[in-house]
Amino acid sequence: MAEDFYRVLGVSRDASQAEIQKAYRELARKYHPDLNPDDKNATKKFQQVQAAFDVLGNPEKRELYDRYGSSFETTGSGPRPGQSWTYQPGAGGGSADFDFSQFFGERFGDGGDPGGLFEQLFRSAGARTGKSAGRGRRGADVAAEIHVPFQTAVLGGEVQVRIARSGGSDETLTVKIPPGIDDGQKIRLRGQGEPGGRGGPPGDLILTARVGSHPVFSRQGSNLLARVPITLGEAARGAKIDLPTPHGTVAVTVPPSTSSGTKLRVKGMGIAPRNKPPGDLLVEVLVALPRDLAEADRELLAQFDAKYSPHPRANLRW
Repeated sequence: MAEDFYRVLGVSRDASQAEIQKAYRELARKYHPDLNPDDKNATKKFQQVQAAFDVLGNPEKRELYDRYGSSFETTGSGPRPGQSWTYQPGAGGGSADFDFSQFFGERFGDGGDPGGLFEQLFRSAGARTGKSAGRGRRGADVAAEIHVPFQTAVLGGEVQVRIARSGGSDETLTVKIPPGIDDGQKIRLRGQGEPGGRGGPPGDLILTARVGSHPVFSRQGSNLLARVPITLGEAARGAKIDLPTPHGTVAVTVPPSTSSGTKLRVKGMGIAPRNKPPGDLLVEVLVALPRDLAEADRELLAQFDAKYSPHPRANLRW
């Protein structure tokens, strides 16, 4: 038994074209093969949805479908002037006789030359069966920007984006972010753009990622860079400092006599994009002095400076 196209799209028989288009768009996204690569049932559902929208989304086809049912597109042998057209349905259907004069006026049955009418008929039929250039037009792509927090860009996750549709409505989508996405990188969601014309495939949604900043970490390719303050004593005598990272807290060894600006490398603790080796964590140490340093301590540091040579700026030149 033929599918009821209204039931396939989940709309009533008196649904408006806007309601039909909305139902199609939602179902096409739900069952799109690219979003359900291992689900054969979803592919079948997607094809049924496409077939239903191909008819109900076209007012001309819909009118014929409402009148003659699922076999409305079948053609039989052409009628002679004054005769009715016998409709040859597909398997499982009956036959229906109707007079084409109801479409083209009484000239069709009064013995006049129907050649021009046949030409019009088959030209229209050709357009309905895909011979016209407008048949199966792909929907337009939709471009938008998506804000991705720095932590999500490193580890991957999900973010939401609101898309303004051409009909004036807004739609909120949840987007999966792959680990290691970079600022300016694009994500293509197939079938999430505007619906196609005359049953054609929908366009794609193309999102440009805008990655947020972090107060401590920055990025150099697949490496993570952290600027970490240490005390003067830790820089002088060396230390082990705990540093929170995307992969958990790690202990970083600061060698004795480490100067501010020195970069320490922790292998494999950077960004780990899919199917690529992980980057490293680069720790740039910054020696931080107390703001309320006592005068006696200042004098002690001055004596310390005078004790060691050469002075660190001794070789500066223009």
